[in-house]
Amino acid sequence: MEIIPAMIKDPIYRVYEQRLSHWVRHRPVPHHLALIVDGNRRFARRHGLGHVKHGHQAGANKVTEVLGWCEELRIPVVTMWALSTDNLSRDPDELVPLMGIIEETITGLAALQRQVRLPRRIKVVGRLELLPESTRQIIARAEEETSSYQGYQLNIAVPYGGREEITDAVRRLIADRLTRGDSLEGIAAGLEPEEIGRYLYTEQTPDPDLIIRTSGEVRLSGFLLWQSAYAEYYFCDAYWPAFRHIDFLRAIRSYQQRQRRHGK
Repeated sequence: MEIIPAMIKDPIYRVYEQRLSHWVRHRPVPHHLALIVDGNRRFARRHGLGHVKHGHQAGANKVTEVLGWCEELRIPVVTMWALSTDNLSRDPDELVPLMGIIEETITGLAALQRQVRLPRRIKVVGRLELLPESTRQIIARAEEETSSYQGYQLNIAVPYGGREEITDAVRRLIADRLTRGDSLEGIAAGLEPEEIGRYLYTEQTPDPDLIIRTSGEVRLSGFLLWQSAYAEYYFCDAYWPAFRHIDFLRAIRSYQQRQRRHGK
């Protein structure tokens, strides 16, 4: 079910959208855009869609559209947070259809990359061992099918938690160093942030420049805790399924208007 705000059909709105798009296109865009795609359940309730799974489906449908906007601006890296580790504790009545939607979306995105002008390599990040076997197989297939694409990447965070990522990174680092014969004392004495960074789920991916969260919530909820140290944030009131092109452009414009110092 698609719900189109009346203002999108307004000619004045369309003119404003075109001018904003022109403004954004002539200025530097983020190299890595991260998205907290929040508000699917509230969208379903607000529009009387019945079961919240319809909100999740509407959110899944929005993904391809937003990726198209990113392609238009040639944004190289996009990360979308689709499911948190906390979400796994939701009622099975919601979680089971949600996992099915995630599987269908990942499969569809992998197939889509064969058709778009700037195909993206898909990488799924998170505690994959917590997912059903069927989901892990679909993820592996999508990553394999898109592994040859270079220059553009789509990270899908599922199931993801920022604290879990850092914990897993430190655990992997220690295990790796111990296999090399290092002592725990030696590991602790020489530990540096750059080394921990190499063990994160997003290893070899640049840190995000801009993080957008939809639904009106003004918090990160642990998203990319380590990587977001110098990211710019933009919080949008629209629920994710209702996230408009103009909302996207405003977020990019806000980023372009900021002076980034990276702590200097």
